[in-house]
Amino acid sequence: MNLEFFIAKRLITGREHKISISAPIIKIAIAAIAIGVVMMLIAISSAAGLQLKIREKVSAFNGHIQIYNYDNNSSDVSVVPVSIEQDFYPEFKNIDGISHLQAVATKGGIIRTENTFEGMLAKGVGKDYNWTNFKEYLVEGRLPNFSADLNNEVLISRLKANLLGLKLGDSFFAIFLKDNDPSKLPNNRKFDIVGIYDSGFEELDRDHIFMDIRHIQRMNKWSEKEVGNFEVFLEDFDQIEAKSNAIYGAVVSTLDTQNIKKKYHKIFEWIGLFDFNTALIIGIMILVGGINMITALLVLILERTQMIGVLKALGAANWSVRKVFLYNASYLIILGLFWGNLIGLGLIFLQEKYRFLKFPNPEEYYIEYIPMHIDFVTVLLLNIGVMLLCLLMLLVPSYAITKIAPVKAMKFE
Repeated sequence: MNLEFFIAKRLITGREHKISISAPIIKIAIAAIAIGVVMMLIAISSAAGLQLKIREKVSAFNGHIQIYNYDNNSSDVSVVPVSIEQDFYPEFKNIDGISHLQAVATKGGIIRTENTFEGMLAKGVGKDYNWTNFKEYLVEGRLPNFSADLNNEVLISRLKANLLGLKLGDSFFAIFLKDNDPSKLPNNRKFDIVGIYDSGFEELDRDHIFMDIRHIQRMNKWSEKEVGNFEVFLEDFDQIEAKSNAIYGAVVSTLDTQNIKKKYHKIFEWIGLFDFNTALIIGIMILVGGINMITALLVLILERTQMIGVLKALGAANWSVRKVFLYNASYLIILGLFWGNLIGLGLIFLQEKYRFLKFPNPEEYYIEYIPMHIDFVTVLLLNIGVMLLCLLMLLVPSYAITKIAPVKAMKFE
């Protein structure tokens, strides 16, 4: 049997441990660890959740990587068409990690009603378009169906509908200039609103409406095999830079690629700051918890000075005695971790299910509620890290045991 562990266990389970003068300080130390873990779990999960939601919203409108003609000059409007007769379409066979590929086209226009008008960016999509990402943002009606014959169904944002005074089931006229000859009469099309979405991303909701890509092909006088650009979705967003380079090398020389981290670099630089803030919170919480544990350990050592003297008199080495108190401290840390994980993960689960915590200014964060996202590996690494760092911080104060002389310690009152 491990002697040091046995002695530490007797100290922990003994009745005198529960009624000693160190009991309140020990409870404070356990509470500090628990509160710190709760704060760290919430900070990690909220930062990761917000980053994930913002990435999902941006990629829902653009895909993770766009492939387009160099002549488009990174314009939001499709100017020069791209043929769908590419080696990589309808799927990349020589690059793994790609979940979906779709062909789209965009065209600028104006929506006109009896009372007002608004500019818009019409995004033409076809039967290969993946609507999965938009199901979450649909607030009224249904998603358009472009898999059959050409129709006039459109999906419009709630923001745009409110600006124009439109509602589900209404029709409107849209005006599109002719790119090849703007001096000619513009194209005039009538569309029916079958669905209204709200992503919370104002700068994207303000412009985008979704329609059948065949409308844009006809207005631009393109063939059915010509589109504006391709959107690529990845299985792992963290691989976006590597996959961007791989896709760029795989397509023909007349095509260029761009990923959303570069296209919306300001947004991704902003959400990248969340990692620094999270690391700062974790550092502060570990420091606070460690200081409380140091205080508790010193009080335990002071309270058990006579016991330390007896153990040394019986021949126990300094490191052996230190291990007794480190085992004792480990128990307190584990107790704090248990309650911290129980409360922290419970709050995260409740927030993710009921979304009772909301941003006071959702337009600044592109989402109404505080999203949560955490995984088992993160929780495990956090607990191991807190445990190890706290124990390392306790090695220094435990050194005080080596300065205790057995004779003086046994006379200590």
